[in-house]
Amino acid sequence: MKKFVALILSALMMASVAAGCSRPADTESKAEGGKEAASDVNVGVCIYKFDDTFMTGVRNNMDAQAKTIGAKLDIVDSQNKQPTQNEQVDTFITKGVNALAVNPVDRTAAGPLVDKAKAKSLPIVFLNREPEADIMNSYDKVWYVGAKAEQSGTLSGEIIADYFKNNKDADKNGDGKIQYVMLQGEPGHQDATLRTEYSLKALKDAGFEPVKLAADTAMWDKVKATDLMSAMISSQGLDKIEAVLANNDDMALGAIEALKAQGYNKGDKAKYIPVVGVDATAPALAAMADGSMLGTVLNDSENQGKATVNIAVAAAQGKEINKENIKYDVTDGKYVWIDYVKVTKDNYKDFQ
Repeated sequence: MKKFVALILSALMMASVAAGCSRPADTESKAEGGKEAASDVNVGVCIYKFDDTFMTGVRNNMDAQAKTIGAKLDIVDSQNKQPTQNEQVDTFITKGVNALAVNPVDRTAAGPLVDKAKAKSLPIVFLNREPEADIMNSYDKVWYVGAKAEQSGTLSGEIIADYFKNNKDADKNGDGKIQYVMLQGEPGHQDATLRTEYSLKALKDAGFEPVKLAADTAMWDKVKATDLMSAMISSQGLDKIEAVLANNDDMALGAIEALKAQGYNKGDKAKYIPVVGVDATAPALAAMADGSMLGTVLNDSENQGKATVNIAVAAAQGKEINKENIKYDVTDGKYVWIDYVKVTKDNYKDFQ
């Protein structure tokens, strides 16, 4: 009998040890040091509008990165309306998300969003549209992921300058100047302002004098850009326009549609006007492949999406935001800058 009891006790002890060595699935998802694992993090994401081609790439990459590390994302379309976005942030907070990631409709209206996050001690990561410095410095749990717009402007200007250096016939009137039209993003957006300024600076630095024939906003939109370019063609004449600079690819593609309607940029070298954009979207790369678009600048949606998710999740876990934890360099403790890349006929296939 004693032996039987001993065997029973021994079996119970072994079972207890085994239970202690194994962990249920939910416990296994916990990170070391008492911090929540990525699988316990839910990030509320607001995108200024879903039908923006570049931001579609960013959110797709955000979603892919979240799946890779096991975090949860709830992504909503702010429909290009700041009041809608404000309400969406309120809803996320009510739902109990662990962090916020916001592509603001209006970068100057980011302050109230930071206030909402701060009131609940929630991390908030802005992306693609940089809030003003005083807003960034108003809370210790706010970060920004994006690219330096002046770099993209410089690279797009260099693409046009290189084309004129290699194609003397591009200077239609032989005056050594570049008569251009400019399609701009929304007024007040730092990308629109700096891409415009630095693309022209790059032309000057390359030894060309840029002469503005027309410039106006198409609000990043392809259809608006087609209409605007058609109006510019009517007012300026195709014989005068020597180059088209657009603040993004959608507007560049809209300009190309207007040019094609006039028989230009369809393969006849005598009827070609160089068009350059920014973003290196799939439709832009296709236009480069068929020769209708001169070049673009890669706005790295993959790494912007990944960095945003990595920061939001790490911050929600209470980790320090540094390269070790998010895999990207952090400037001034708050900024992650993703470099632009020049895309030309020589390397566009690398990005398809």
